Amino acid sequence: MKNAFLYMRRICLVIGCVVIAISGGAFAQTIQRNVPDASVDDARLRRIDTLVKSYVDKGWINGVVTLVIHDNHVVQYKAYGYADKEAGRAMRPDDLFRIASQTKGIVSAGLMRLWEQGKFSLDEPISVVLPAFRHPVVLDKFNAADSSYTTVPAKREITFRDLLTHTSGLDYPGIGSESMKAIYAKAGIPSGLGVFDSDLRERMEAMAKLPLVHQPGEKWTYGLSVDLIGCLIEVMTGMNLEDYLQATIMRPLGMKDTYFNVPADRAGRLVTVYTEDSVHHIVRWTKEKTTIDPNYPLIHKRYFSGGAGLTSTAWDYAIFLQMMLNGGRYNGVQILAPRTVQLMTSGQLPFLFNGTDNFGLGFGLTSELSAARGVRNAGSFEWGGYFGTTYWADPKAKLVCLVMTQQTPNSHFELEGLVEQVIYQSFVK
Repeated sequence: MKNAFLYMRRICLVIGCVVIAISGGAFAQTIQRNVPDASVDDARLRRIDTLVKSYVDKGWINGVVTLVIHDNHVVQYKAYGYADKEAGRAMRPDDLFRIASQTKGIVSAGLMRLWEQGKFSLDEPISVVLPAFRHPVVLDKFNAADSSYTTVPAKREITFRDLLTHTSGLDYPGIGSESMKAIYAKAGIPSGLGVFDSDLRERMEAMAKLPLVHQPGEKWTYGLSVDLIGCLIEVMTGMNLEDYLQATIMRPLGMKDTYFNVPADRAGRLVTVYTEDSVHHIVRWTKEKTTIDPNYPLIHKRYFSGGAGLTSTAWDYAIFLQMMLNGGRYNGVQILAPRTVQLMTSGQLPFLFNGTDNFGLGFGLTSELSAARGVRNAGSFEWGGYFGTTYWADPKAKLVCLVMTQQTPNSHFELEGLVEQVIYQSFVK
């Protein structure tokens, strides 16, 4: 009888644990609105309002959206200022932002879904998919007078891990080193920002003929690595990058406002992008002043930049980040395995990419030193976008945070850091 009782007790405990796990997991899968969070001091959190409004009132920024999610609960989600100041259109929380390099995190996750299917190994040469990248060479000497150069053979080929960690040796057109900017410009290699009437694979294979700025794996260099990842995804799946991401990430997660080609019926929600003149006055961004057409999200394109091409909302991107914090699961769908998420958010480099922090598979990572000096906890993962958007997710604090603007350069970019301070000081209960 005693053994039978113990057996039945174990069965009941197991069943109870399963019920708890299922119900708790289902509740935690999606972001909850209008649910009080007892750990937040609302009066302290409202300091965000005072801070951001002061920047808008002083004319230092035209418009901002902030979103803070704690333990799957929205604790702050507001819009400030103007989406289009000249037109007098107020910013709304669901307005669309050019997220530029925030595209990289989503595309990296897209690649890791193929890794989960055994399509490649991380330390395998990418030439198994794109043979044009066999036998790479590295820049040796560069002549600025005519952009000519000499090269030396690379010690090894570029791997998938190199691309995900920005250690491939690929540089960036427009914002990279002077030598590689000139070499890329001469060869017609696009930065990914804007509209290009080009074929992604053709341009990436043209880049394969050019030198790397350093040996693969030797250094961290911000460049076209994730644009190349987008090309690899297209080759491995036979789908264009836009269709692949919609089918495997955006639609399953319920991300309804994230696009390379923004639909016409959403055009009215696109935030105007601004820049600064020589005396730091905010002025409207124009193609004539910057070469990048600010309307590129609305112009139909077939060149999908994995490193810079998406437009999205704070809410949509928060869904993606919450999926990562949930161990790859959201909206009842397992996008990535928990272990895959752990790999992506673990330091991959034997050196510090910026002198302080490590880098994962698609994300910058907060180190113990950064955590000691700032408010984010070690292990937070983050990045941002060229036009003034930024995000971070803090697994220890169970936080997802976004600060979205559309201005570059911004003489008062410190606003993002100040908002961060205010967020963390509000959790006192």
